Amino acid sequence: MARKVSRTGSALTHIDAKGEARMVDVSAKPATERTAVAEGRVVMSKATLELIISGNARKGDVLGTARLAGIMAAKRTSDLIPLCHPLALSKVTVDITPDSKLPGCIVRATVKVTGPTGVEMEALTAVSVACLTIYDMVKAVERGIRIEAIHLVEKKGGKSGHYRAGD
Repeated sequence: MARKVSRTGSALTHIDAKGEARMVDVSAKPATERTAVAEGRVVMSKATLELIISGNARKGDVLGTARLAGIMAAKRTSDLIPLCHPLALSKVTVDITPDSKLPGCIVRATVKVTGPTGVEMEALTAVSVACLTIYDMVKAVERGIRIEAIHLVEKKGGKSGHYRAGD
């Protein structure tokens, strides 16, 4: 059977010649410093955002809890996403910025490793779980909260080099 090819024409690395899922062998790749940055938004009413900023949410410190949840999620990505390699991450930061113009919160994660494979999935997982945690902690106040625009902002290192969204 022919090798599966994506719409962009590149081979899908997680699919073998038979079309079956496989974990990519990265053992021959050099360990290099790799960084990924991901971002997402949690959109809510101004009143709910004010509740978060004031620290008066019934479940406690929303932003601190979401930050911690995002960091923990990055470290567990290989347990959550099939075929992801378990990585010894050297840095994970989750920054959450309240934005009254949305209104809501902008969640940004930066993940770093020195290894043979990238950390895009870890950064995206950190953002996703941090956003879900914000939702969980204030859903009793507002059910219509939206999680939006989770995406890779930037990736550095490895064979494919530097990527920046919008370039």
